[in-house]
Amino acid sequence: MNFRATLLLLTCTAIAACSESGPEISTSDQRLRFDVSGKLEDARIVEASGLARSIRRPGALFVMNDGDEEILYVIGQDGSSLGTIEIGKAKNRDWEDLAAFELDGEPYVLIADIGDNDADRSKRTLYVLREPEPGDDKVKVDWKIDYEYPDGPRDVESAAVDIENERVLLLSKRDIPPVLYEVPLRPSDDGKVTARWLGTVTSLEHPTRQDVAFARKTRDWHWQPTGMDISADNRAAVILTYRYVYYFLRRPDQDWYEALNSTPIRVGLGNFRNAEAVAFGDDARTVIVTGEDRHARVLRIDLGHAGDGESAARRDAGQSLPALADTRTGSSLHSASNGRLDNDQ
Repeated sequence: MNFRATLLLLTCTAIAACSESGPEISTSDQRLRFDVSGKLEDARIVEASGLARSIRRPGALFVMNDGDEEILYVIGQDGSSLGTIEIGKAKNRDWEDLAAFELDGEPYVLIADIGDNDADRSKRTLYVLREPEPGDDKVKVDWKIDYEYPDGPRDVESAAVDIENERVLLLSKRDIPPVLYEVPLRPSDDGKVTARWLGTVTSLEHPTRQDVAFARKTRDWHWQPTGMDISADNRAAVILTYRYVYYFLRRPDQDWYEALNSTPIRVGLGNFRNAEAVAFGDDARTVIVTGEDRHARVLRIDLGHAGDGESAARRDAGQSLPALADTRTGSSLHSASNGRLDNDQ
């Protein structure tokens, strides 16, 4: 059943879960809305860990299971089942994220086989394929990118395509703070590529020492990034953790590393604890989130309600993105019911 939870902006004097040097959070005095637009209809989707918009089919999304068959599921933004596509010349060892982008006028999908829970994989693989036409049920990978990290194996679940610079951005999961890397989208040869270390991303909520010490017992790693996406116009990005969606705007002259270390808008997910997949919808104002459970809920966040004043970031970008307030109060966004979203999955 669909229902709507209205997110209110609540001013806080401190953020208990952050360290003293934790990031500032940009807020607005306007309401944001997040809808539970539906649930994943296809019972075969039990561990949705990646999500990407369809460029050929507005309103549709691709989703896949982590470590299962080489299949993309096509869904509506309400979670309805629209079909499946078998991916040839690929192996699903630990698929963790998806990304959609256009290159040379063609729509593509990137599949990121980058998970490494035990940090023991010698290489990871990025698969790139032309987005299937409506009605296709089997396609092949156009090219793949095998790569390694310059500082050794690590677990990563977040990948996004920076199409202006023809590179894939990768954000580590277990490092504190997480580390951002880049890999060329079209390497010059077929050999294994070494990712480039860009630096740490300090704009996300920091765990306390107590958070880290008790995480294994409580099974609560709320600060860890589990997904990432960049909008089609390359001006907005989202990072998903188990607790929040972080929304960033980039100026035209700004590198993504700098932008991802700037002040984000932060949207709380309540007790929707298995959030693993995030993607922009058909525009840079809409964000879709789902998670790892059979018939997991599908959340739709409408950032068009982030405010009605012209922010500096929006003016600099010179485009119609959500107006974001410039206040930096350390506040966050919560649901109207004490920051909770009942999870009955």
